[in-house]
Amino acid sequence: MGRDILDPGKALHGCLVHPLHYANQLINAWNQIQKENQAPAVLLKVLVYRGLPSPVHDPKPYARNQAQKDDWQRDARVAVTLRPLKYRYQRTVSGQKATDINGVPIVTGKDEKGIDVLCALAVMRDRAALEQCKNRDRLLV
Repeated sequence: MGRDILDPGKALHGCLVHPLHYANQLINAWNQIQKENQAPAVLLKVLVYRGLPSPVHDPKPYARNQAQKDDWQRDARVAVTLRPLKYRYQRTVSGQKATDINGVPIVTGKDEKGIDVLCALAVMRDRAALEQCKNRDRLLV
């Protein structure tokens, strides 16, 4: 992980890349290598897809996640889509969720499910929209 090299003592949640800042850096780098006769790239939108921790099982990460979403979306170009994480639970012999002394299910792990599919669908949706714009422009010429 980059955090282990760049800032090994820092907590993982403190090492997130700000999506808008990252996108702006990419656009700036792209524009620096463009030829003189090419129009500079302009950042229109940033789509962020990420897993959302449970407010019951992971209240602090949940709160951080929500605060980051609010912060990132202050710029209208940023849209954050959150998808709840899938939690795995310890099971009893009968297959029921095992609980602790407070009756809370015992979590054994968690997975991000469907984020990669959401990203792929967004790429396909935007590609289709771009093709429609190109076709419309051809008809207007």
